[in-house]
This record gives sequence, C-alpha cells and structure tokens, in this order.
Amino acid sequence: MALPAARRSITTTSPALAKAALALGSTAGLLALAACGGPSASLQGAGASFPAGIYQRWFSDLAGQGVRVNYQSVGSGAGVRQFLAGTVDFGASDAPLKADDIKASQRGVVQLPLTAGAIAVAYNLPGCTLKLSQAQLVDVFLGKITNFKQLGCADQKVQVVFRSDGSGTTYNFTRSLSAFSPSWAQGPGSGKSVNWPTGIGAKGNEGIAANLLQTKGAIGYVEASYVRGPLQAAAIANRGGQLASPDAASASRALASINLGPDLTGSDPNPSAGYPIVTFTWVLLYKSGNGAKLPALQKAFGYALSEQAQAEAPELGYISLPAPVLQQARQALTSVGP
Repeated sequence: MALPAARRSITTTSPALAKAALALGSTAGLLALAACGGPSASLQGAGASFPAGIYQRWFSDLAGQGVRVNYQSVGSGAGVRQFLAGTVDFGASDAPLKADDIKASQRGVVQLPLTAGAIAVAYNLPGCTLKLSQAQLVDVFLGKITNFKQLGCADQKVQVVFRSDGSGTTYNFTRSLSAFSPSWAQGPGSGKSVNWPTGIGAKGNEGIAANLLQTKGAIGYVEASYVRGPLQAAAIANRGGQLASPDAASASRALASINLGPDLTGSDPNPSAGYPIVTFTWVLLYKSGNGAKLPALQKAFGYALSEQAQAEAPELGYISLPAPVLQQARQALTSVGP
C-alpha cells in the first residue's frame, strides 16, 4: 500500500516537535514533522511473534521514511528479558509487564497497545469442521480428548502442539483456558510457559504453524493470520454460549467489550460477545534514558498509531485499534522522554 507523499517524507529531529505532532494525532501533526528533515536512524527491538506480521509491514514502510527498525521475533518472554536488561531500544509483549518488573525498571516503562488479534485454535484435518464448547477445548489440551472422532470428525489421533518458548500468546491462551475451566485453572494454570499435560513443543507462532502444516491431526494455538494452506480454525463458544470464529468482525466485537483502563493494559480472558480468545499486544518503551534514539522512537510508533498504519491491520489478519484506544495510546507516547 503506497503512502501519501507527505507521509513518505516524514523525519524527526526535535523531540519537542515530535511530541506536539503526536498530541495532534492528525495529518497536520504529520506534516509538521515532515518539514523538519533530518538524518536516518536505526532502532533495535525484540519480542512477541504474535504481531510480527504487521510489525514487519510497518517497519518496511518506515525504512523509506528515515527510520530503520531491526525487530527480532523471539517471543514475548525473551523480548521482556531483553527490554529489562536494556539491550534493546524497545520490547514487545502480548502480556503487560508485571508490577514488580515495572518497579524494577530504573528508566520507567510506557506500554502502548499497537494492534490486536484473535488467537486461533488451528488444526490440520481436511473435511473436519470443528465447533468446540469451552469444555471440549479444555479437554483437548488436557489430553482427555485424544481422537477427532470424539469431536464428530473422522477417526484421527489428536496431536497437540504448544509453544516451547516463553510466550505472550501462551499467556493469553492459557488465561482463557483457566477462565473456561476450573480444572485448567487448578492444573496447568496460566503463564508465558506452563507444564502442558500433553503434546509437543514448537518455537514461536511460526514454529507451531509449520508443525501443524506438516502433521495430519495436529492442533495448536496461533495468531489468526498464521491459519493458512490446509489449516482451519475451530469455532469456539463464548461466555454467552454462542459459537464464534476468529474472524475480524467477531474479534472486534470481543475487543470492543474490553476496558483497557488508564494504563492501557486491561484484558478479558472470556468476553461474552464475539470470539472469546482475543488480545491486544503491546510495545514496551523506556520512559526516560532514550537520548538520541527518542526522535526515531517517536516517529516509528507515531506512525504505528497513525490512521494509515492502522488501516493495514485487517488485510494482514489483525484488528485495528478502536478510536478511543488510539487516542489514549497517542497521548501515552508523548510521555516518552529523552
């Protein structure tokens, strides 16, 4: 998707002007930045694989605007560790930082939601259309359902695939399983890594998708854009008992019911409307100590929160942020300092 000429030329040299433009949240603000000119800059980031597809598109767009971003899709757990160690310019996670981690950060933390999406229960069994109650879904991942014929499909052994790395996708998926079932909550529980009762591990959304593609009868959880080729996504019952698929419209209904709160880190592991396994995903920025990197950070994430960038989300399998969330996130970005 081509960018308007004015937006293609955006560069930033003044943190103060950048903050003013971000606060405007408008084309006028972007044009003010474009008038500045300035040298190119580079940023290093690492974290969640869930939003990697759209981040790659945005960072490709930014390469022509004077900011080069090297983003490593290493999983939320590794991204948080690198962020807290100060070895990257920004981190990314599908789970907000814990309060203790925020307190331990000497530079402070600003957490910005950049996009959102559904976590699909993907499987490889042609001719099978899965429609799962919450109890059935939990029983699959508990290892109690071992054959697709127990779910009304052909006689085929179930092969569960889970994330082997610390993962925000796992955190959100297992939070939903815990909300669906006391048995899961009191057993494996929720976290970026858990002791899975059954299955084999694979690294990243990419690893799970590759394993599912190679194995007939495999079932796992991935960001919805990874459901491709012979893979299908199961319909899952929400808290209201209605079956929903992880499409954009259904995920948007669920996300619209979530109150992020003043710190933009809220969630709901079992919404009553729409597809029930959805999440926002966050970029982690240092509130201070950014120094000469500040203009590039402001431009990169100001662009991610622009109408132009957000409009690219649906075609890539993600959900554009609701207008109120965008407004809050743009304001929060102005609190990032040198």
